[in-house]
Amino acid sequence: MNDRSTLERREFLKTTAVGLMAGSAAGLLTGNLALGQNSPAPPSPTQDQGESSGFNPLAEKGMPLEQQARTWRELTELEYDKQTVHPYTRCRIITMNGIEVAAAIFKHNMARHFDNPIVRERLALTRRIEQQQQKRVNGLVPANEHTLETTIGYEQVAVDLTAWLAQNEPDPHVKAALDFALLEDFDHLYRYANVLDMRRNGYMRPEMIVGRLTEIMPGRPTPVEHCHPLDSVRRWVDFSKASPQTLMNIMTIVAAEKQTMNFYMNVQNRAEDKVLRGLYNEIGLIEEQHVTHYESLMDPTCPLLKCAVMHELHECYMYYSFAEQEVDPVVKRLWEVNLDMEIGHLHDAVAMYKDFAKKDPAEFLPSSLPKPILFQSNIDYVRQILAEQVALTTKHTEYVNVAELPQDYRYFAWRSSVNGDWVPAGVAISNHIAQQGEDYRFAVAEHPVPAYRDRTSPSVDYPQQA
Repeated sequence: MNDRSTLERREFLKTTAVGLMAGSAAGLLTGNLALGQNSPAPPSPTQDQGESSGFNPLAEKGMPLEQQARTWRELTELEYDKQTVHPYTRCRIITMNGIEVAAAIFKHNMARHFDNPIVRERLALTRRIEQQQQKRVNGLVPANEHTLETTIGYEQVAVDLTAWLAQNEPDPHVKAALDFALLEDFDHLYRYANVLDMRRNGYMRPEMIVGRLTEIMPGRPTPVEHCHPLDSVRRWVDFSKASPQTLMNIMTIVAAEKQTMNFYMNVQNRAEDKVLRGLYNEIGLIEEQHVTHYESLMDPTCPLLKCAVMHELHECYMYYSFAEQEVDPVVKRLWEVNLDMEIGHLHDAVAMYKDFAKKDPAEFLPSSLPKPILFQSNIDYVRQILAEQVALTTKHTEYVNVAELPQDYRYFAWRSSVNGDWVPAGVAISNHIAQQGEDYRFAVAEHPVPAYRDRTSPSVDYPQQA
């Protein structure tokens, strides 16, 4: 937290234009939730958990665009307490930062490929607000949270968000894509956690950052995740035939993975030692692979004006989902205010579609949003997928057991060329074993894959080759 006094904080909370809620400054953005063995999971959303949420953002008025600009004070004032923030509040903040970045970048790309000056001006207006929202959301991360601690949060997002999406995905092709990459992000969490655990003074323990809601142990080992780029492209999904849940799931995972990729691209040179720098490089290239993997699911025939409407609908969906489950009252209010803004953006995008596409967006917009995304513990599901799919790799657009690949397949040559004679993901674990006698883990039971139960081994290969 910053140096502002309790009295000043309370006065700010009373006067801020979005009405962020009053309360004890000491509990600001924490909800006074203690982490640990009994750390509570966020409550389930209050509405029906069926196929539809029952919420239609177009039935709401939303905040007018001319009222959405925010002051520098509002964008900069709030931070969470890294010691007491709920792990899934941190996860929602990381996720929404990625959603806002994706929205702003999409609007930049659209403006570069659209020659109508009115459309470009309207994109400029809502894009500026998206950027303000992004600054406010990202600014909730405190300066005293070390980059490596934040990285643990990013990987918890990658595990528990992907696991929820996979369990709630009706399209088998999309579900398979989610399950495949889930095991790789799960391993990334384990690799970073071992580096963090070697830094005791002033750093949080990894299991405290994840609140013991997410296990930390080997997944599909990072050194074997490096597929040939030509094997990273999946078959695209026809958005005109996909369910609203599938549309929202694809847009969510693409934005989240792209944000993780961008984060690692920018923090790699801030790492203090060679192994961690190398680990950010190695895992960063897997995140590039994951972005390719997921974005190839998107419909390349979707017109830009339609995509603009879908982006605004997606932001409404995300803020609605997170407002429904948020346990911190100040953050919850922020999600609600941003939802009101995004409803205003959605109305503008719909009007733009009608004006320039000369069509009614009712032809593709759902009557209500799908069931909301929920951050929750997914330990049992991740263990199941580990036991069933850890030995998979990719061949063209499909998934195969690595043992089925011929030895001259391009996967092996690519993997050998990037790994060379120094693999940071393996060195990170070996260093922890050398220092403490075994690797670092947080697990509720023995590993579901017998080959990965040895805590004195760095787990760098597939089970049958370990």
